[in-house]
Amino acid sequence: MSTQPQQHHTALDAHALREALDAHQRYLAGRAGGRRLNLTYADLANCSLEGVDLRDADLTGAKLSGSTLARANLSRAILFGADLREADMRHVNLKRADLRGACMRGANLAGAELAGCDLREGRIALQDKLDGFRILRHEHRPGELNYAVLSGANLAGAQMSGAVAMTSDFTDANLSGAILTGAKLMRAVLDGADLSGADLGGADLSGASMKRCVLTNVNLSQARLDDCDLTDVLRAPPPIFYIDDKSLGEVMAEHEQFCDTAGRKGQVLKMTEVDFRPMKSLKKRRLSGLSAPRSIFFGMDLEGVQLQGADLTGCDLRGANLREADLRGARFTDAQLARADMRGAKMGPLAIGDSRFVRTDFSRASLRGADLRGAHAPRARFLEAQMDGARIAGCDLTGAELEI
Repeated sequence: MSTQPQQHHTALDAHALREALDAHQRYLAGRAGGRRLNLTYADLANCSLEGVDLRDADLTGAKLSGSTLARANLSRAILFGADLREADMRHVNLKRADLRGACMRGANLAGAELAGCDLREGRIALQDKLDGFRILRHEHRPGELNYAVLSGANLAGAQMSGAVAMTSDFTDANLSGAILTGAKLMRAVLDGADLSGADLGGADLSGASMKRCVLTNVNLSQARLDDCDLTDVLRAPPPIFYIDDKSLGEVMAEHEQFCDTAGRKGQVLKMTEVDFRPMKSLKKRRLSGLSAPRSIFFGMDLEGVQLQGADLTGCDLRGANLREADLRGARFTDAQLARADMRGAKMGPLAIGDSRFVRTDFSRASLRGADLRGAHAPRARFLEAQMDGARIAGCDLTGAELEI
């Protein structure tokens, strides 16, 4: 970035802003009269841009503090050095956006899409204490996320080396493959966050809360972990899991045989705290009545699996593929299902006799960011369930116990 004098922040009236936004929509649609939105150093503080399509817009240095950008599309937008303090950015799309040096202190980015975004250091023009913006000074400054809310946000593969995110909330966020080398994450809340494959080399996590965090294949070399809460973190699975001297594969085959023969052969699996990850996939397996409370299915392929009447209390199913799965009558109380793909899953009541049935139970389960589109969940129980960011369009919730 050059060191030419910085412009004043330019105030836009409502008419000029509307014209610029309309021209940008024509630009995106490839229509005549279109013009890419260029609002560099514009004063858009406390402006409402909720749900607006701002793909590829240039908002370098723009003042957007206190603005409403919820559900806006800012993918590939340039927000280099932008002021986004305390902005409402819930569920905003910032995929592959340039956020180098942007200040998002206190912003609400819950459920936001930030995959592949760039939050590295930027060279920022600073206001002079005496002469305002008339005199330019520059400083190398990383992206700032202090006190920001990023719960349930998708930061997969984000470039965040050197980023400052002290006391920020990354609860259940997806940080898989993110580059966080040298990041300042003191006192940050990373409970339930997926950090698999992330690079945290030299990061400062002093006083951070990382309960239930996924730490598979994570680089923590030279990272500071003083007073860091690492309760129940999930590390790499064992290469082989044995149950009573039998491999997990053998035990599962016996359970499936029990299901196929209506109990005449094989035996039902009733164990707690089993790590199923070494099996990698249970796609379309017949596992009705499986009893495996507090077990781990993190990130597994369970598409089309039959788990009618299963006891999966307290299980870790974060990021699992449960598309078209038969989950009727299954118990998921206290289970972790953040970011699970449950599209088209059957979650209605399971008939167990004349006029008798068992309902699927998600009481106190975490379904943050889960995808339930097109699922069938009539009469299912969702009491005290965490549904933040869950997608439920087209989901049959007839008679479901759902706290809204």
